[in-house]
Amino acid sequence: MNRTLLLILCDFLLLTLLALTDWQKAAPANPAAPVPAAPGPASGGVTRDDDLVSVMKLSLEDERAQREQLSQQLQTTRGTLGEREKILADTASSLADTRRKADTLAQQYQAAAADASLTREQLARLQKDLEQRQAEAARQAGELAALEKAQAEARAKIEDLNVSVRVAEREKQLLRSTAESLKTQVEAEREERLKVQAATTQLAQGVGQLADSSTALTKEIRDNRPINVNVLFNDFLANRVETSFTGTRPFLLGERTENRDTRTVFVTDGRDTYALLHVSDTPFSLLDPAWDWNTLKAELRKGGQRVVPDRLVFLALDPRVAVLPVTPAQVAALGVKPYPVVFEPFQFTEALIIANGGAGYGEVPFKLDAANSSYVRMDNRLVRRLFGDFSPSRGDLVLSKTGELLGIMVNSDYCALVTNFLPSQVIRTGDDLASRPTGKQLEDLTLRLRKLPARIQQW
Repeated sequence: MNRTLLLILCDFLLLTLLALTDWQKAAPANPAAPVPAAPGPASGGVTRDDDLVSVMKLSLEDERAQREQLSQQLQTTRGTLGEREKILADTASSLADTRRKADTLAQQYQAAAADASLTREQLARLQKDLEQRQAEAARQAGELAALEKAQAEARAKIEDLNVSVRVAEREKQLLRSTAESLKTQVEAEREERLKVQAATTQLAQGVGQLADSSTALTKEIRDNRPINVNVLFNDFLANRVETSFTGTRPFLLGERTENRDTRTVFVTDGRDTYALLHVSDTPFSLLDPAWDWNTLKAELRKGGQRVVPDRLVFLALDPRVAVLPVTPAQVAALGVKPYPVVFEPFQFTEALIIANGGAGYGEVPFKLDAANSSYVRMDNRLVRRLFGDFSPSRGDLVLSKTGELLGIMVNSDYCALVTNFLPSQVIRTGDDLASRPTGKQLEDLTLRLRKLPARIQQW
């Protein structure tokens, strides 16, 4: 075998190896681009003032997730494009080698054809190998064209992704700008709302103060306006109650019964209510010896209704002033209105005096006793009788010109101002007074009466 034939055989073997290689299996498979999971919606509660800002934040989060997804797809596509470009370069290099070897083989074929020593069989084999190499070269050229087309499509896709990323960035900037604008607007509206609330509160306070001032002014005008004495007397007649006492005490070898009947009204300090009496309206007397009484019964009547008080109280302001405590239920049962005690007794210089529980009434000037502030002196010389022929005496009730109870006459000249109900002595009503001696209590009241100035303690 000559040298030329040996070279032809070696080239033939090399071309056979190249032809038997599966270039499609040798090329790396295109990895599928991972699809990033869509981010879940943002959770969390929103307030009423920040609801728009929260919606904008959610939109920003969605756009950020889409931008990250597009960025990942761009990176994946770029990696795939690089791999394809590498495969394309390798294929182009392989194609160049194949074409170069085909040219060499063609030259060898031409040389072999020219060589008379080659046999027709070898020539046919070489012709067949040449056709196979040319077919392989055409196939590889087609693959190269397909790769170039895929590369162009990848570049177009990358460009589209770049455009999407730029659009997403722009939308993100717009959303951020809108969110900031809405947040500023919400803050401004919140401040405006706070200003309106403050103004409303201040206005409400002003209206409340005005209402309080108006109420106080109305009350002051009503309190300072004198009421017609006829109206006062009518009111007294509608609210007076009948009072009855029955008491028994030892007398010589037996027992003596004392009965007292009078008419009076209820008076209240805003907390407790009492029926106001003079000691002469009760079975007791501070001028007689202090007896130990056996029984004492009291009864209040009005319109067929009756109540029974459980005790008789002598007040500390004057031992001759007594009261019968009554409960709100008892007041309601009798259907009368209690008189409030007077807080400004010297607002007017005249008062309405009602004699003997309503037998007569008139206007009487009075003056403050400087030495005894708990009493006022009634000027009997200037009494203006409006009904009935009477002269002021102990037990008469005195009303102020504003319809409040001023006090009770302790004698014909002095009125004790009833401003409180502090007790001095308390005598229980019932049939068992013998077991609770009352003599010492009455002696104490008599001693207290004797300590008063002579002009006040006179009977």
